[in-house]
Order: sequence, then C-alpha cells, then structure tokens
Amino acid sequence: MSHEGNDVITEPSCGDSNNSQTDTISKRQRKKLLKHQQWEEQRDLRKQRRKEKRQKKRQERSTQEEEGAEWVSRKRLRSEVQPSPLRLVVDCSFDSLMMFKDVRKLHKQIQRCYAENRRTLHPVQFYLTSLGGQLKQNMDETDKGWVNWKDITIKTEHYHEVIPREELVYLTSDSPNVLTELDDNKAYVIGGLVDHNHHKGISFERAKELGIQHAQLPLESFVKMNSRKVLAVNHVLPQRKGAVPVDQNGQAVEDKEDEDSDRESDGTNTVKDNTSSMPDQQEEANEQIEA
Repeated sequence: MSHEGNDVITEPSCGDSNNSQTDTISKRQRKKLLKHQQWEEQRDLRKQRRKEKRQKKRQERSTQEEEGAEWVSRKRLRSEVQPSPLRLVVDCSFDSLMMFKDVRKLHKQIQRCYAENRRTLHPVQFYLTSLGGQLKQNMDETDKGWVNWKDITIKTEHYHEVIPREELVYLTSDSPNVLTELDDNKAYVIGGLVDHNHHKGISFERAKELGIQHAQLPLESFVKMNSRKVLAVNHVLPQRKGAVPVDQNGQAVEDKEDEDSDRESDGTNTVKDNTSSMPDQQEEANEQIEA
C-alpha cells in the first residue's frame, strides 16, 4: 500500500484471520528502530569503553601524583642547599690559542662543572670570564640553553676586572706555592685551556704579569702522578697519567687489583669492560688543561 508524500511498508498481521488489520511502518520509523537495536547491541561495548576511560584517568592521576611527589622531593632538596662562600672562576681568555675541536672539549668540561655544581648541596659561586670567540660560538650553536643557566656568573670581561686582584688566586701546577687550605675570601681561578701541553706554564706567566697570587693543588700529598700535574676543568684525573693514591708517608699505595682479581664480582668486571670500550668518550672527557 502506498500514499503520496509518505512511503510505507505494509506487512500482514499476525492476529486472527478475521482481523485484517495491517502494521504500517514508514522508512523513517524503520531507521529509528534499527538504530535503537544497534544501540542496545553495543551497550556492553560502551560499558567497556567507559571502564577503560576511567582506568586511564586513574592512571593519569597516579602518574601526576608521583611526579608531584618527585617535584616536592626536588624542591625539598633544593631548600636544603647551603651555598659555599668559595668562588671558582674559569678563565676563558685562551680562546685564540685553541683549535676549534679543543674548544668543544672545553665547552663539555664547563657543562660538567655547571651540572655538578647545581647538584651539590654546597655549591661554589661559579664564574665564567672572558667568554667570547669560538667558545661562545660553540655554546650558541650547540647549547642555546646556556643563556638560562642559573647560579652562575658569566662575564665577557677579564676575571681581574670582575673580582679585585687581591682576592684572586690562580691555580697552576707551575706555581711553587702549594695550596694547603681554602680561604673563603679568595676567588680561585682555573685556566680554561685545552692545549695538549703546547703552551706550558702560560697561566702561571699570566698570573705573574698581572701580579696576582698563584698556587698549585697539593696533589703530591694525595696521589702519585707519572706526568705533569695538569687537570681538566671538571677535575677529571685521567688514568693515563698514572695517578695512584699515596699513604701518609708519601709512599705509593700498592695496587691490589691483581691480587683481588679472582675475587672481584661480575659487576666490577663489567664496569671495567665498559670503561675500556669507550676510549673516545674518555679521551674527550679527560683532556688536559692548565689548572
């Protein structure tokens, strides 16, 4: 049966044969009915999706709480920091004496110094002076975040223009003076120079020219070294320098590594193997400078 303006579908009635009534359903009604049936069939699927969504939200809240606790822990740790009055200055005025590859190594040493000083509970007052030239270029190109470094004083001026000369002590292995104690009123200068010993004694000569105090670290009182007492900016002591600890009488302490090799744990051997498998990284990290 059909009417103008409204298509219908006529189906026979399931009632008594005397009842000739028919059920008439329009296409629109049929669509609604099918949609309702689909909705009912997908009830369990919707329920599962809601459950998964709630689980995801709980997981996100848990993660946020853990991160919040970690942040509170870091904040509490920072609140326990007690800055040291000691001042440490890296003299970057040797830029023109270095090849660019050595400037990059100096940059990495400075990064390590900065990172270690930020992590310690008693950070020194850290200075970079005479920043410019190749070093600044490399920092701008590979470490743009350096401009946001905190707890550090960075100057383009020379160190003696930033700190009074009478407060300066240049640390150089060529000085005849041995540093026996640290003075809170002094600023200790390290020469930022990776030169592979091409400019021996240059930091000592510059200290004398400027008329400032100079001293060497008391390394012989603590370690025995087979070569010049020259350290990296980040105070790394290279194994190739043959440094071994000494006792109170100044005698080298015997290395018991060979005796104990059979008793060493697998973890120790693994560390030693990993160290020896990265010569390029150690070479780069342990380059010598005038200090």
